[in-house]
Parts: sequence; C-alpha cells; structure tokens
Amino acid sequence: NKLSKAVNKTGLKRVAVAGGVSANTKLRQAFIEKSKTSGWDVYIPPFSYTTDNAAMIAMAAYFKYQDGVFCKLDEPAYSRVTI
Repeated sequence: NKLSKAVNKTGLKRVAVAGGVSANTKLRQAFIEKSKTSGWDVYIPPFSYTTDNAAMIAMAAYFKYQDGVFCKLDEPAYSRVTI
C-alpha cells in the first residue's frame, strides 16, 4: 500500500526490490502481481543475491573474536570497520 502511494505520488513506473527483504517469497509474488495490474516495471534480483547482512556481520564478529579484538561496552557504534 505504501509503495503504491509512493509510485502514484512520484509518477515513477520502475520499482526495484533489494536486500534481505527481497528474499521473501510472498513479497516477491505480491510485487510481481502488482506490477501486472499497475503497469510497473519491477526489478527483483535472483535469490542468490538476496542474502541478509546478518550472516556477514556474524562472520566478521566471529573472526574479530578469534583474533581477540574487543572493545569496551561503553564505546559508541560506528559503521566503518576493517576486517
């Protein structure tokens, strides 16, 4: 419903679904069905490209743990980390 409103408001006719959410089979099907009735072009990547970042983050943390790389609990979060 929110996507329909956004498309109607912007006039865009091309919609891309990406990231972990694009692995949801029902959501994928809903986008495909909506594209047929609404005239949108929907772009959905193959399942092999729809993985969530959680697995990658878990592996990065595992390797940091094995290397003994820890930080204090009161340090702020930051998004740029080298592995």
